[in-house]
Amino acid sequence: MRISEVARRAGVTTKTVRYYETLGLISPARLANGYRDYSEHDARLVCEARELNRLGIPVERTRPFLECLAGGRDHRDDCPSSLAGYRDAIDELTARIEQLTARRAALAQHLHEAAHRNSGADSAGVAGTHVSHLYQLPADLPVPEDDGAAAHLRGRAVPDVELPDTAGGVASLHALGEGRSIVYCYPLTGHPDTDLPDGWNNIPGARGCTTEACGFRDHYGDLAAAGATHVFGLSSQDTAYQKEVAERLRLPFAMVSDTRFLLAALLGLPTFEAGGSLLYKRLTLVIRGGVIEHVFYPVFPPDKHAQQVLRWMQDHPM
Repeated sequence: MRISEVARRAGVTTKTVRYYETLGLISPARLANGYRDYSEHDARLVCEARELNRLGIPVERTRPFLECLAGGRDHRDDCPSSLAGYRDAIDELTARIEQLTARRAALAQHLHEAAHRNSGADSAGVAGTHVSHLYQLPADLPVPEDDGAAAHLRGRAVPDVELPDTAGGVASLHALGEGRSIVYCYPLTGHPDTDLPDGWNNIPGARGCTTEACGFRDHYGDLAAAGATHVFGLSSQDTAYQKEVAERLRLPFAMVSDTRFLLAALLGLPTFEAGGSLLYKRLTLVIRGGVIEHVFYPVFPPDKHAQQVLRWMQDHPM
């Protein structure tokens, strides 16, 4: 057969077939007119070499397998030399995997250190000046509109549910006492090493969870002085996810996890979908004596929201 037919059968280019020939992997006969005449055996050798190469064995090292076939064996790996070729390829891949794993671990460690170093707080836990781009908001974020999804909440009793928190216990938002408790609900705090859902910046009210948390951290003492007995961040992420955020951002308050959206079901808290996941919309509840005294919705800009809550508390003393 012609070289074009061999290439078609093997799914390679004619240039590849010629390369195999220069390596001595195939040896087609010559016709009287000088054209190469490839046999069925040649075509099989090309196919076998290509398949081995797909497995990660360099073409130059497929010779033991092809010689096994040329020796009359039914399969390319019926010979001891073929098995040795497999072992060598596995050993090389294992070494490469170990090297890549070590490099990945080193990069992850650098990322972890950089994310914590630039978390927006210095070693004393006070707002610092070394804020990286991970903790800054784009200037052109869309402003969320009030769609009325939180209009029913003021005056509602907080349901009797217990939710896990990052302090290692459970938060009973209905039993926080007569003082004012601040519960800010947010969609999703991103990790420095994880991409946010596609189009996140274009969803009104989505971007800004990290900067919002940093704002409540930096004004935590001011909020307490204004009468806040508790501050909680609440989202649908699990506790392990939230613990990383709380530790990285050095939050002085607990984060509450509502993975089953119990509050959404019982209180009708607004939600939205992004990246195939259901998430809480950003809003803040001021709870007093088990009743929602005030609601901030929509929340914008998120990085200034803690100051907005602080001003409201100062303007509405208990």
